[in-house]
Amino acid sequence: MDAQSRGRADGIDPADQWVLNPQTGDYELRLNHSGGDSDAPSRTSGARVPQSREPVRESSGGRRGDRRNTAREGQESGPDREVPGQRGRRSANGARGQESSGPASRRSRKAPKARRKKALLWTGGTMAFVLVGLSVGGYALYQHFNGNLNSVDVGGSGNKNVFDTDAPINILIIGTDKRTGKGNEGYGDKGSEGHADTNILFHVSEDRTNATALSIPRDLITDIPDCKVRQPDGSDKVVSGTQNVRFNESLGQKGRNAGCTMDTVKEITGLKVDHFMMVDFNAVKELSTAVGGVEICLAKPVNDPDSHLDLSAGEHRIQGEDALAFVRTRHSFGNHGDLDRIKVQQQFIASMIRQMQSDDTLTSPTKLYKLADAATKALTVDTGIGTGKKLASLAQELSKVNTKNITFTTVPVLDNPAEKVKATVVLNEAKAEPLFAMMRDDTSLTEVKSKKKAEKSKQDALLKGPKAAAADVRVDVFNGGKVPGAAQTTVTWLQNEQGVLKSTNKANAPAKAAKTTLEYAPNQADQARALAAMMGLPGSAMKQGTTDAEGLQAMVLTLGDDFKGAGTPIAGPVKVPADIQQANADKAECAK
Repeated sequence: MDAQSRGRADGIDPADQWVLNPQTGDYELRLNHSGGDSDAPSRTSGARVPQSREPVRESSGGRRGDRRNTAREGQESGPDREVPGQRGRRSANGARGQESSGPASRRSRKAPKARRKKALLWTGGTMAFVLVGLSVGGYALYQHFNGNLNSVDVGGSGNKNVFDTDAPINILIIGTDKRTGKGNEGYGDKGSEGHADTNILFHVSEDRTNATALSIPRDLITDIPDCKVRQPDGSDKVVSGTQNVRFNESLGQKGRNAGCTMDTVKEITGLKVDHFMMVDFNAVKELSTAVGGVEICLAKPVNDPDSHLDLSAGEHRIQGEDALAFVRTRHSFGNHGDLDRIKVQQQFIASMIRQMQSDDTLTSPTKLYKLADAATKALTVDTGIGTGKKLASLAQELSKVNTKNITFTTVPVLDNPAEKVKATVVLNEAKAEPLFAMMRDDTSLTEVKSKKKAEKSKQDALLKGPKAAAADVRVDVFNGGKVPGAAQTTVTWLQNEQGVLKSTNKANAPAKAAKTTLEYAPNQADQARALAAMMGLPGSAMKQGTTDAEGLQAMVLTLGDDFKGAGTPIAGPVKVPADIQQANADKAECAK
């Protein structure tokens, strides 16, 4: 029994059980097919699906052709049919008739188009082949999707909550190259348990106005920390760390699970990963097919015997084997290396995002069901998001981000200087650390207007103005962070290297602090600005009181978890460092 007939003995497509309630703008599950009287709306062929505006060559399984204005998948042939309004209720004389136009009639109050659109927007999913269609779980098919999902307990490596409403969300997308399981055979290295082959850290801002998708090269030489792997009996096994190895060894090797990859990402970037989502070769094939193909553009013809990608120059809609070949090819674009393949993968994912948010997908309950079914079958996730309901909740949160504010970038790297034949890369510290700092500070890589940005500008204004001489700065330093002895080392640095002789070590703070703060009185503002400049404090760290200080009263500096060491700026840059590769999810690009 295929995916379209599972779950019901009569073979009814579960997607065809969804009907539009015109009063709420929501699709609702209708299981009563007895034909009896009901106030529920009747089932129709679905909403109108717009036709293609321009010809695009299709490609599936190596075949190419022209995309014509034929019926789309999931759309009935023949004339377009729109979802009708609710059936007329009986009038006062008992007859069924036309809907009343009077203000008291509920039948005439159809849901506004904008409201229906809003209801559908979050059901489309947001993130390429891993988030596509997940929010269809909000339709109440949770149990069905729960059965599809595979989950892994990563212990303390992730977040037990789906998301924190007052914090950013960090999700690690892992594409594994395992050669085991249905649909993954036949790609070489038969029986491989897989590596962390494709890795994207998806950072969603606290106010959900923007997101940064950071690709981490699989051939990045790094240190993999010790990690705890949860065993089937509930016990934890510690897998020893390894130094100076490829990043992709953080998964599948020596018994490491995705929690070890999450820990490795934190070690590199300083960002704690909340959740992971993992897909394999078969997932790319199945999901690209379920979405009806993904539009790509080639600046030149490609014939790669290794990945079996054979496409002419121009635009194509690819799915199945062609989609997998496109994201796997290493010898078709740029310098024929993994970094150029990352760019191609980013273009593919960006196109998938645009496809997910198109009317063609959002207005088709059948397509949404197929996508959600395929996506949940393809995913392996952590237990924190290991149910259909949790994934739906997360997808709804992620869908708040406008596509134009999703920026793709790659960890800045250099060729490994220890190699004669360049096969691996190392971190470019000078460029990578500012980029990581921006993400830790939740600073958007795109220009975004938001309430949070307005508040940030107000706080940053506290840094502007005259600054006191170092000898006039008086401050008490407390340690509320994770670095042992930080208060003393900071005081020593302030006195010996900055000339702040009136600084005092007050040891541990009364309570732990996530962020560094500087408390000061209005008449100490010039001292505060001077100290902030020395410490590299962000405007958000400035806590100005309402009453002036008296006598020799000192300011209070509390070091938080964001403190890395004396002399290391706490605030990240406000703009992306020069020469950082970026791509916007809202813009189509041709692979070169």
